Amino acid sequence: MTIMKKLSLVTVPNALTFLRALGIPLFIYLAISLEADGWAILTLAIGGATDYFDGKIARAWGQESRFGELADPAIDRLYIVATLIVLYLRDAIPLWVIVVLVVRDLVLAVATLALTAKSLPPLKVTYLGKAATFNLLYAFPFLLLALNPNWYGTLAYIFGWSFAIWGIVLYLFTGVTYLGSAVTSLRKSR
Repeated sequence: MTIMKKLSLVTVPNALTFLRALGIPLFIYLAISLEADGWAILTLAIGGATDYFDGKIARAWGQESRFGELADPAIDRLYIVATLIVLYLRDAIPLWVIVVLVVRDLVLAVATLALTAKSLPPLKVTYLGKAATFNLLYAFPFLLLALNPNWYGTLAYIFGWSFAIWGIVLYLFTGVTYLGSAVTSLRKSR
């Protein structure tokens, strides 16, 4: 890799993406080891904000990169899986939620590998795909807060499951859409 190519990776959007990745183990530590739900939720909020800003800045400043194109959705998936595991371990969600979301991601991972094997471009994240992820990322902090046995825990439960159900529906819908795009690309490449 040339020096210029290495330097092109050092951008504000890529730094935000890297910072967001560091939030995953921090979130797990705060939520599981310390049960410091406020700090864990703040970590998720910062992760969500950097997810939004890294893409906005990359497009606005012309700093889109292959690293960002691949790392951004991968980190989104890791946040979702980590949060699902935390929520399950803390008895905030049932196992079926994890199964549905992980199976969707595994199917798309196989589709992505098939595209890569044929030297085809990766799936492009759509607005609805981002909306699905944002709904889930908004739901998770509420579901964590819902563990509190008081009025705001009840309110958080209502908001959390409202965002979660909408997010799950969108996540599955976009999964079918992405898979259809992958299949179409693979068929055209024959």
